[in-house]
Amino acid sequence: MLIISDLHANLEAIRVLPSEFDQLWVLGDLVNYGPNPAEVIDYVREKAAIVVRGNHDHSIGFDEDPRCSPRFRAMADETRRYTCSVLSEERRRYLRNLPLEATAAVGGIHFLLCHAVPSDPLFEYRREESPLWLDDEVGSAVNIELVGHTHIPFRRLLGTRSVVNPGSVGQAKHGRAEACYAIWQDGRLSMDSATYDVEQTVDKLRRLSLSAAVFEDLAFVLRNGSVPAAPADSTALPPKVP
Repeated sequence: MLIISDLHANLEAIRVLPSEFDQLWVLGDLVNYGPNPAEVIDYVREKAAIVVRGNHDHSIGFDEDPRCSPRFRAMADETRRYTCSVLSEERRRYLRNLPLEATAAVGGIHFLLCHAVPSDPLFEYRREESPLWLDDEVGSAVNIELVGHTHIPFRRLLGTRSVVNPGSVGQAKHGRAEACYAIWQDGRLSMDSATYDVEQTVDKLRRLSLSAAVFEDLAFVLRNGSVPAAPADSTALPPKVP
């Protein structure tokens, strides 16, 4: 089973994912920031057994603010306009209809899937070390919480359950230009990643009608797997929501 999150319309990154799996689970954010939202939605619709809605899917589907931090707001706004311009109403309806969370059982292991956190499936930005994971009311039957949103992979054991974030496929922020994912096989979970042709994605972004500043920021994130520094005259707070 292949588990992925935060694809962000990056077709080149998707192409390096494992191609053979019995199930694909997607933890949201199919769109925004990247140049190929329609193709990524179609890939997920064709391949995925379970998909939950991310804040950017919600934004495009319902024409609402994705609630990004100041550092990412311009990137989200400009790519959101592009995404809305190229998606059919039928694809936007698909995003609207995605559930906020899902549950599944495989081999006696019970999973809860959401994009951010169970108490706030769309927006809360919670790091691995946060004590709030201990307070999640997920039910005693849940063995593994699968979450995304931060673009940073981690696995944390909390007594009888684990929280797992596979990281981001399309816009990694763990310090390397890679597509990150997790695999569940034979009762064991492993975290992995693969390099992809980042410059091809950057070239596609260059051809879009983006401001120079937004293009440079998006290219920086893709190439470096990290958040670009705020402009020297910026008073923006540190980024919270990707």
